[in-house]
Amino acid sequence: MNRWKSVVVHAGLLAGLLLSIFPFYWLAVMATRTTSEIYSFPPRLWFGGELGANISRVMASIDFWGAFFNTLFVASAVTVLVLFFDSLAGVTFAKFRFPGSRWLFIVLLATMMAPSQLSLVPSFVIMAEFGWVGSFKALIIPGMVNAFGIFWIRQYAQQSIPDELLDAGRIDGCGFFRLYWNVSLPILRPALSFLGAFTFIGVWNDYLWPLIVLTDSSKFTLQVALASLNGIYQTDYSMVIAGTLMAVIPLIVLFLFVSRQFISDIAAGAVKN
Repeated sequence: MNRWKSVVVHAGLLAGLLLSIFPFYWLAVMATRTTSEIYSFPPRLWFGGELGANISRVMASIDFWGAFFNTLFVASAVTVLVLFFDSLAGVTFAKFRFPGSRWLFIVLLATMMAPSQLSLVPSFVIMAEFGWVGSFKALIIPGMVNAFGIFWIRQYAQQSIPDELLDAGRIDGCGFFRLYWNVSLPILRPALSFLGAFTFIGVWNDYLWPLIVLTDSSKFTLQVALASLNGIYQTDYSMVIAGTLMAVIPLIVLFLFVSRQFISDIAAGAVKN
């Protein structure tokens, strides 16, 4: 009976894996076809020979590498700032008490309930007042802290950081920042791995805010540049899909690296416990 149960579980996991991988496989297949072949029926499920031509048209239509490095810079800067400020705030809410901390955290949770689209107009007005419209500062500074990251780190820190360890650090003369940097951060590595990947992917895929706030085409991010491939009357979908595939590959590599790191950190923590 246990053997059949194991077979069913592994079959279900395999089916889930195939369903998860198929969209990426289909994206790669369509990137190697022409637009007419994409619309053919029955659909062609194997790779074609047009990938090089499609990529060449992408490169000729937009400054792909310029947009790529713009996006890489913005996503990396936002991720580093989010990891620092969100972990600092999350550890503070989890392990340190100060007047009004409970109500301040409730207000923080309330901001997660509001749709981000509601803040687009006031955020743009603020960026215009600062003179940041059209610059990378308008993409980096507003995104350097988010409520979800603080909530995630707080929940993880409450369960994983022993109060006795912090007390021992205080006895040894550690101040607040040293307790955060030398004691808390090493324990929070799995949570930071997830938050870093989540933030980087979110910024990499962001389209609406960069579209609104960027005015110079030389500073366009990848998603805004790829959107310009869509024609007014006719769209070369094979070219668009090839560009999309090129934009997705770095995220797949990041996910594979971070997931491995996340699992190894969890396993290391389990062995230590």
